[in-house]
Amino acid sequence: MQYAHLGRTGLRVSRLGLGTMNFGGLATELESHVMMDRALELGINFFDTANVYGSASRRRGEGVTEQIIGRWLAQGGRRERIVLATKVYGNMGDGPNDARLSAWHIRRACDESLRRLGTDRIDLYQMHHVDRATPWDEIWQAMDQLVQQGKVVYVGSSNFAGWHIAQAQGAAAARGFMGLVSEQSLYNLKARAVEAELIPACRAYGIGIIPWSPLGGGLLGGAFANLSAGRRTSEGQRKEIEKHRANLEQYEGLCREIGESPANVALSWLLHQPAVTAPIIGPRTIEQLQEVMRSLEIHLGEEQRKRLDEIWPGPGGEAPECYAW
Repeated sequence: MQYAHLGRTGLRVSRLGLGTMNFGGLATELESHVMMDRALELGINFFDTANVYGSASRRRGEGVTEQIIGRWLAQGGRRERIVLATKVYGNMGDGPNDARLSAWHIRRACDESLRRLGTDRIDLYQMHHVDRATPWDEIWQAMDQLVQQGKVVYVGSSNFAGWHIAQAQGAAAARGFMGLVSEQSLYNLKARAVEAELIPACRAYGIGIIPWSPLGGGLLGGAFANLSAGRRTSEGQRKEIEKHRANLEQYEGLCREIGESPANVALSWLLHQPAVTAPIIGPRTIEQLQEVMRSLEIHLGEEQRKRLDEIWPGPGGEAPECYAW
């Protein structure tokens, strides 16, 4: 396994993060525990979850996925081997303050996540979305208190814009607080809008990029092969395949030339991006988990990366050059 510093911190995390959104839904608790065991064996030490994960299969607010992870941790010998990340923002109840980033909700949500996870600390506490209605002074005061209490070690964000990063870090600096160390964003070969402003902002502030949906919801994971194999695809997925058919034909053709699976080429491309700390992989089976480990060994040459840029063009560089002279 390869490891990288999480942003500007001294903390080292595996270059692939284990995403747990499928735990308790597409993967049973037993399957989830087996996957976490195998992830540890493979050297993956970065586990990512959220308090809202698993809510589709049970009543809202139960934090099903966190509970599954908590019962796995309770088996012993695991907690100090992983960097545990979870998130706050989503709706966890029916009350007017059971969501978003008020100090009231942050404090309560943190305590509830700790209880479900069965741990005394959250290593990376991520804001799942920006909250435009709550001032940064309030957010950072709440986070600062959690850090002082030892309940949170580092703070990260998710789904922020570049200017939100700048705003957040300015407010944190005014308090003498470290602020954000990571940003978890939608980023893959097909979705590259973050290259214009978000990634430059994160690089300037020493914030690590953690891409979610690195395979574009499965589109970059061998869409045509999945169709020909008769694997179940939704109507929305079929429409996406038709919409991007020309790109996908070129992409999967290039992957055949390289001699690697489309999923591993997509992950390798992300790992070649200098701002990226660790893409979040979300396996449904242990076989999928083991297959993506190959992405760490693939070296994409300059010509191959150029061809990928031609097939899946980004915004044209960083702002403002990507839209102005």
